[in-house]
Amino acid sequence: MNTRRQLLTAVVALGLTWGATSAQAQETLRVVTDATFPPMEFVKDGKRTGFDIELIEALGKAMGKKIEWIDIDFKGLIPALQAGRAEMAVSAIYITDARKQVVDFTDPYYAGGLVVLTRKDGPIKTLKDLDGRKVSVQVGTKSVSYLKEHYPSVQRVEVEKNQEMFNLVQIGRADAAVTGKPAAKLFAQSTPDLTVLADQITTEEYGIAVSKRLPELKTELNEALKKIKADGTYEQIVNKWFEAPAQ
Repeated sequence: MNTRRQLLTAVVALGLTWGATSAQAQETLRVVTDATFPPMEFVKDGKRTGFDIELIEALGKAMGKKIEWIDIDFKGLIPALQAGRAEMAVSAIYITDARKQVVDFTDPYYAGGLVVLTRKDGPIKTLKDLDGRKVSVQVGTKSVSYLKEHYPSVQRVEVEKNQEMFNLVQIGRADAAVTGKPAAKLFAQSTPDLTVLADQITTEEYGIAVSKRLPELKTELNEALKKIKADGTYEQIVNKWFEAPAQ
């Protein structure tokens, strides 16, 4: 009887130890993404690349973890975390109160939102300079409604495609374009005579979504984010994807 009790106690203790070890020492982190949003995440030459991809790989290295990428449509990212199919989601996900009800977020890692793309030698140097100017925007985007409400004196030039919006600025048929920061920064990289104003129209911050079942992972990611910011890795990634001239 005592032998059986000792054996059962040993098995239970072993199970508890294994459970604690597997949760704390997980070697691989499963990360879901929708790699269709350059420059944040996209596929080039059959390989995932982009700002978010390099950021997560750097965080994984800082944490001593391997990253396993799982491709999924954007609408399925958070449900995948809820279902336990992955530990993390990164895909230019804005931190919102609604999303925080079902997943946790790390500290913000990049400030998105609406920005102004304009010519370096043009008349627009500050946000106030938009008043009365021709500004190209893409139909159906937040840019249209925001300008209507907050910049009513702007002469909006509404177009169907992102590229057309940028081209109007480049050839001088619009004084500026208002669009999302990643797209604007990417285009400015490849167009030396264009720039993105430092002052943003709106700021909406990106975060890494984490399963609510893993609060310790959120803490670990935040520590890793601080580490790569301190050692210059984060700045190198930002400069590569948003500041350096396109190759």
